[in-house]
Amino acid sequence: MIPTIEWHGDHIRMIDQRKIPGKLEYYICKEYRDVIKAIKGMVIRGAPAIGVAAAMGLALGAGAIQTSSYKEFQRRFMGIAERMEKARPTAVNLRWAVERMSLLVQGMAGASVEKVKKTLREESERLLKEDIEINRRIGKVGQKLIPKEASILTHCNAGSLATGGYGTALGVIRAAHEAGKRITVFADETRPWLQGLRLTAFELMQEGIPVTVIADNAAGYLMNNKKVDLVITGADRVAANGDVANKIGTYQIAVLAKENKIPFYVAAPLSTIDLRIKNGKEIPVEERDGREICCVGNRLIGPEGVKAFNPAFDITPGRYVRAIITERGLVEPPYSKTVKEICSHEK
Repeated sequence: MIPTIEWHGDHIRMIDQRKIPGKLEYYICKEYRDVIKAIKGMVIRGAPAIGVAAAMGLALGAGAIQTSSYKEFQRRFMGIAERMEKARPTAVNLRWAVERMSLLVQGMAGASVEKVKKTLREESERLLKEDIEINRRIGKVGQKLIPKEASILTHCNAGSLATGGYGTALGVIRAAHEAGKRITVFADETRPWLQGLRLTAFELMQEGIPVTVIADNAAGYLMNNKKVDLVITGADRVAANGDVANKIGTYQIAVLAKENKIPFYVAAPLSTIDLRIKNGKEIPVEERDGREICCVGNRLIGPEGVKAFNPAFDITPGRYVRAIITERGLVEPPYSKTVKEICSHEK
């Protein structure tokens, strides 16, 4: 399992995912601003991994606050938290982690500043361990949906690199492989960052799981020719009605799966479900620099000055999702009822 992010002494070390598969290089965060830069710049990506990074970044920022006054510490910490939460808008795990750390600070008003700092560091480590365990539970739940022999299509990267470890969608695939099931995987290349080609293929090859990369626009051809048994993706946010925000291109895959009578599953921890969002129309969709589409690396491959529209995510209506695979079990339609039920049970 690839250690996506970890504490390394008094700083944070994370794999620079922009460099994979060419080389395995670490990105070092010595202050919270480095973490924000890493999240914005795609050094680390994937909703659960961003949540872990945010928690660690807040603990790192808290450690640098020089004051013995709790009120002053809290004021400055909340300023850091506000900046951290704005790093990227779509993945709800970022907000979830910031709120968890902020509530911890608020609940320690009678403690010394040094004690609060120590507790924040411990909480960030706990969040990382919890994420890995949650992913393993998601894998255990989800692998039961996979036949003894199956061809699986996945989009983007929802593996170890997108989480604290093990993965959500790839965690299900890993668990099926570990259970001795004969599976093969088709990985969409996932333009424009090529997470499927660069990251998903890399992870699966490392573990000896058969994988074939396809162009994003080949998914329909495969489905129509009976080459795909099921589709599993991750999620960056799930609305209260079961609508799912995930990497751009997910929606069209879900529609194609429905048309071809292929089950489409979403694997995500409960922390990715946002009950404050009624439906997908309310989910903020990040729009990134158009140069990501027009360039490969720093090399322009389109005509100079061409306009490019680059939404990083799209919204898949819940009616296209056969089930949401969580650490507490399957969530199935009607989502407006079952999503709230499983989240209430968690609390």
